[in-house]
Amino acid sequence: MTPRNDDATRSSSSAAGGVPPKAKDQAKKLSVKEEREARRAEKVAAHLAQQKKQQRNRRFGIIGGSVAGVLAVGLIITFVVTSAEPEVDPASIAVGDLQTYELTANHVTTSVDYEQTPPAGGDHNGVWLNCGIYSEPVPDENAVHALEHGAVWVTYDPEQVDEAGVRTLRDSLPDNYVVLSPYPGIPAPVVASAWNNQVLLDGVGDERLGDFVKKFWRSNDAPEPGAACTGGLNAPGKVA
Repeated sequence: MTPRNDDATRSSSSAAGGVPPKAKDQAKKLSVKEEREARRAEKVAAHLAQQKKQQRNRRFGIIGGSVAGVLAVGLIITFVVTSAEPEVDPASIAVGDLQTYELTANHVTTSVDYEQTPPAGGDHNGVWLNCGIYSEPVPDENAVHALEHGAVWVTYDPEQVDEAGVRTLRDSLPDNYVVLSPYPGIPAPVVASAWNNQVLLDGVGDERLGDFVKKFWRSNDAPEPGAACTGGLNAPGKVA
């Protein structure tokens, strides 16, 4: 019998496919590291996916908000357009007890004896009265020139209209092309005048004042509509 060589046998076994324990440990360590890297990669991928989802949601939210905003503005515009009151033709406004005249419009340098008190037109001074609020009576001839430019002249009897009433008148009138002044001895508590037109009012609460202003304020029927109502004469007592 031939003696067995153990070293040869071990070498033969290794060559035949046996894995040394140290090599097995290294393989095992590599596998654990690879698994750790794989898990880390999965977490990174999941995080990136979550970020993309959030970005998409924000983008959709912005787009949705913009669309909703546009729709809201459109609805508001539609509501305003459809609910706004149509512009009223001044010619269609009726003013009760309206008095109308046919008056001349010459420029003069003298005082004028007017047929109406206060006047509603006629010959007048070449310098117009600046529109505004006056606490004292104003010159007729200059005020009539303001009427020629399309202003409305509201006068009140200071014996019949107190300070509160004057404030009510001021609040009810436009901010321009209006003259408001006291006028002692007029035939009504309040008189509204425009070129060739006039109405006697029962007081500061008379609703016809609003109708008169809508009908004749800056009217194209005035001889010089749209001409200046500033840059003329500031009479004494101008407060606004």
